[in-house]
Amino acid sequence: MTTIKNTTEINKNVAEVYKFLADLNNHEQLMPENIYNWSSTSDEARFTIQNMAKLALKVEDRIENHIIKLVPLEKAPFEVTLRWELQDVTATVTKATFIIDAELNMMMKMIASGPLQKLVDFQISKLKEVFG
Repeated sequence: MTTIKNTTEINKNVAEVYKFLADLNNHEQLMPENIYNWSSTSDEARFTIQNMAKLALKVEDRIENHIIKLVPLEKAPFEVTLRWELQDVTATVTKATFIIDAELNMMMKMIASGPLQKLVDFQISKLKEVFG
């Protein structure tokens, strides 16, 4: 299992950050430019990654003010879970960690780990911007 993650601190309380992330309609704001054909509900999101694949994700688990776990809704190119973990640092500061766990063989790891790390870094940075 390959784990790719990044963490940031956001100057908002954990409930506000959780409320935003728990609704997949908000995740479009966190996506890079190479994502298009976005459609979503609060529990599912479908989109296309330019020159790569179509993906459909659904919320598998929500633990209020702590975890949002997403898994593929349809067959994905490899086993993958995406997870946002939130932790309150103070009443007005939240630590947010975005984690992608992917079952990658050696070849896929060489190809996909760079873009996946860029995606994680990009989403962490966009989340900080949203709450800027």
